[in-house]
Amino acid sequence: MLFRKLPGVSASGMGLRLSQKFVFLLFLSGLVTLCFGALFFLPDSIRLKRIFLSKTDSPAVTAVSENGHNEHHKKGVREREQPRGMTPARGDAVTRLRAVSRRPSVTYEARTAGGKAQEERSQGRTEHGRARDAAGSAKESASSGRGQHGGAFDYGKFKKCLLKPPLGTDQGDAQTRERRDKVKEMMKFAWDNYRRYAWGKNELQPLTRNGHTGSMFGGLRGASIVDSLDTLYIMGLNEEYEEAKEWVETVLDMSTNGEASLFEVNIRYVGGLLSAYYLTGEEVFKRKVLELGDKLLPAFNTPTGIPRGVINLGSGTSWSWGWASAGSSILAEFGTLHLEFVHLSELTGNPVFTEKVMNIRKLLNKIEKPHGLYPNFLSPATGNWVQHHVSVGGLGDSFYEYLIKSYLMSDKQDEEAKKMYYSALEAIESNLVQKSPGGLTYLAEWRGGILDHKMGHLACFSGGMVAIGADDGQPEKRQHYLDLAAEITHTCHESYKRSATKLGPEAFRFDGGTEATATRLSDRYYILRPEVVESYMYMWRMTHDPKYRQWGWEAVEALEQHCRVESGFSGIRDVYATTPSHDNMQQSFFLAETLKYLYLLFSDDDLLSLDDWVFNTEAHPLPIIRQNCSPERGGAPGIEATGP
Repeated sequence: MLFRKLPGVSASGMGLRLSQKFVFLLFLSGLVTLCFGALFFLPDSIRLKRIFLSKTDSPAVTAVSENGHNEHHKKGVREREQPRGMTPARGDAVTRLRAVSRRPSVTYEARTAGGKAQEERSQGRTEHGRARDAAGSAKESASSGRGQHGGAFDYGKFKKCLLKPPLGTDQGDAQTRERRDKVKEMMKFAWDNYRRYAWGKNELQPLTRNGHTGSMFGGLRGASIVDSLDTLYIMGLNEEYEEAKEWVETVLDMSTNGEASLFEVNIRYVGGLLSAYYLTGEEVFKRKVLELGDKLLPAFNTPTGIPRGVINLGSGTSWSWGWASAGSSILAEFGTLHLEFVHLSELTGNPVFTEKVMNIRKLLNKIEKPHGLYPNFLSPATGNWVQHHVSVGGLGDSFYEYLIKSYLMSDKQDEEAKKMYYSALEAIESNLVQKSPGGLTYLAEWRGGILDHKMGHLACFSGGMVAIGADDGQPEKRQHYLDLAAEITHTCHESYKRSATKLGPEAFRFDGGTEATATRLSDRYYILRPEVVESYMYMWRMTHDPKYRQWGWEAVEALEQHCRVESGFSGIRDVYATTPSHDNMQQSFFLAETLKYLYLLFSDDDLLSLDDWVFNTEAHPLPIIRQNCSPERGGAPGIEATGP
């Protein structure tokens, strides 16, 4: 026998070693199978799949083209977002991030295997198919131009439902008109330099006189153009508006294949195009926004329906930000879709957009909230909170804003949004609102029950938010809310007043004897943010207290002195330095928000009247959806709801 030819080895001995080898190989193959099974089938493994799968093999929801064929497009990523912060994404220049630049990490919670994994895989495949079908359905509806519930959207009828002409009247005093004209000149200066040095790119780098594309928009271009459309229009910069419109019609290409922030694309591109359509009636804006809206739907392809933060606009593949805790989605991102998506359903007649955002609300209502608060991180796989970090600034901010604005945009019919907003505001007052020894009211951050006495520039929008919601609170609390709004806005003004440049830092603290001042070098920068002047504008509209216009003018003077450079406007790295160092970035939101809010501050209240419009978080005005509309009401925007 062969075995006996091997010296020193018996047949029985050889047989034993073969059995051991067989058992070892069996164990090894089982381990490999288990590892790869976890890699490919756990619901949050999409970022890992991308390492092993080519683009053509990735399990993406394929975008549906207008001719009905599946296409994979080419190209290659709050700014304001990854969330609004200072840290550049992937080496890009400073970008505006909705969440903070400090990126906490948490080990992802263990998942059970076996039946639960199989159930999640099955559910994921089902949701995948639904998203693909929804995209196709939305495309069909968009191409037909039908309004909600199947009726054609009637722009002429929409205009008749407005209570006041959107461009208002000009009845201000001479000083106010002069200040408004100055803001208009600033807008033209910023636009002209963008047009000269960065046309078609996303933003202008004014010191080096070139364009910045970045990687936040998935290959989409012209962010400054789309963000500026409504600002140019309401300021009467007609020639500039026309060239922007022509660029959108002839150049803006939705056929991209890069990593896009769902949040940023929604608030800037979807919001900007919707606003431009409602203000002008130009069909090109409607056509473009409906095409883009379809491409965002696959991001909701998760076990819970909570969208992931990043989406490939070409393939439909989505995943969570790599820095987000345990693959979670961000409250300020998935909570800042409602206004735009409801309007997409209004224009298309396809309820899928509204259904997606209503599902988010349904889940948030169902899960337990610590002390009534909404933490910043939520798992799109399990629907559970990840970490208990709460902030009305970065990571959380615009979620709360969209609750009250959803109620107002519904012509005050969305009682669920109203209830959620005032419940959240009560929890914020009970847990986050603080008073400094010097008498300043501020919003601290909450980390598992421990307060961090820091307030970010991003949180300064909340003065305006509380103000516009004051009238609809309980009668006995309405004055209290207006007082709270005024106190928060005063604190944010103090953060400007206490700096050498009279511009506010990214974050300021209230500890160690410090009040409304940045104590860390990393918090001292200003990147042309709008939140403080946003609250000035709302407080002026609510109270007509002249101090808000004066504070706004002080901001204009500071911007002119410290941020205006030879070829545009630039953020600065240290608001406490008497000779500021510039960051070489003219953010698109400076044109969309900061200058628009300043212009509105020095305009009559009927220019984009709050009786007709709500502003999305990028300051793009969207009309109130009227439940009933008759010419006797006044005639001018609010959409008449086309449903029963």
